[in-house]
Amino acid sequence: MTRSLRFRLAAVLTGVFLLPLIASAGPRPNLILILADDLGYGELGCYGQKTIRTPNLDRMAREGLRFTQFYAGSTVCAPSRSVLMTGLHTGHTRVRGNAGAARPEAQALRPEDNTLARMLQRSDYFTSLVGKWGLGNVGAAETGLPRRQGFDAFYGFLSQHHAHNHYPDYLWRNEAQESLPNEIVPVGPDGAGYATRSVVFADDLFADEVLTQVTARRDQPFFLLWSMVVPHANNERRARRHDGAEVPDYGPYADQPWSDPNRGHAAMITRLDGYVGRLLDELRRRKLERKTLVLFTSDNGPHRESNHDPDLLFQPSGAVRGYKRDLTDGGIRVPLLAWWPGTIAAGRTTDHIGYFGDFFATFAELAGAPVPPGLDSLSLVPTLRGKSSRQPNHDYLYWEFHESGFSQAVLMNGRWKAIRLRRPDAPIQLYDLQSDPRELTEVSAQFPALVAAARQLLETARRDSPDWPITPARSQP
Repeated sequence: MTRSLRFRLAAVLTGVFLLPLIASAGPRPNLILILADDLGYGELGCYGQKTIRTPNLDRMAREGLRFTQFYAGSTVCAPSRSVLMTGLHTGHTRVRGNAGAARPEAQALRPEDNTLARMLQRSDYFTSLVGKWGLGNVGAAETGLPRRQGFDAFYGFLSQHHAHNHYPDYLWRNEAQESLPNEIVPVGPDGAGYATRSVVFADDLFADEVLTQVTARRDQPFFLLWSMVVPHANNERRARRHDGAEVPDYGPYADQPWSDPNRGHAAMITRLDGYVGRLLDELRRRKLERKTLVLFTSDNGPHRESNHDPDLLFQPSGAVRGYKRDLTDGGIRVPLLAWWPGTIAAGRTTDHIGYFGDFFATFAELAGAPVPPGLDSLSLVPTLRGKSSRQPNHDYLYWEFHESGFSQAVLMNGRWKAIRLRRPDAPIQLYDLQSDPRELTEVSAQFPALVAAARQLLETARRDSPDWPITPARSQP
């Protein structure tokens, strides 16, 4: 019997034995996970933002649960999404960095990867992805295509470079291109560029698609990953036109005495907020709100790539320090809002410490599905249901980052943050997040035992990957 056949047989038998458990647990909820792109911890009103308007997400927080110390899978796009999909942190997950067109196979999931979508598909959920993917593409990385990784339907961008362009001239519907009336100047690979004729905004199309899918679902629970592109910059447009905040209009910021990139960045986030409001209203209209868990988060910390002035106007990292590509909390701590009327009590806040890998075990528990062994994932269901005394906690959280050398971070006991930058023999920086959430005061000399514990975790919490070897940064001349 082949390994593949043994795996399928085990899955079938497991499903058979779980049927009584699933039946006794009552109706399984629909699951919607909304993922913003490069949205900072402090860019929502409910997380302290004073300038950008986010009334719908603020209402979602008032009507649900707000996490105050939740972390992305990584500080950049592709590895963060790999953590989300596999329930494995960046020392174990398949994709550990943004490899791009130079090494597409290193940025693609493979057949042997257990994904959250496949787990839910096997549990009789209809699974769909709308928006940006970045973990497989037509051509050399086809093993990672969404429909080969557990999604029944896909509409959006396969390549993250293509997704830079908010006015693309095509999008993917499953594995087929659908042309759009935008006209673009191509820059680089995979459909990247910027529009010279702007007709349809990709995220507007995604919002319409999401409402269509929610309306279509009737007799089967569904899982929807809504992976927005806003407020990510169009890097190619910024390089050519000095403005990466590509958006149809400036909305309530049109009359502000700001630069165009500043107005555009704020307008992107308020537009994103409006999309979420449309979804929540539609769920109420369809009387699906008590049957549906909605989660909202971001794939990593805020960017500085639109030629806007984030520190001057928006303080996008809020009470923490850092940006996308940093391992301080500003690069990896993200908002997480949970909304499920009738199950999640309104107006709650939790300081439970979790991260993207926990979505796997959470959705498995809600779907009545088995969790594969060896995951770096703990279910958040006790916290969602208001039973914090039953909530398991991570002893530590781990990250590694493969740009500009090899960097690592570990959070121990939810308090002590250790960071090692650019090479595996670099000094370990230690911060006490309890007294120093902005990570301004390095305290390694005062706590040598904690530094030793962090060093051991940095060495043992990971496995080597041939696709992502440890590469120290080159020394500067």
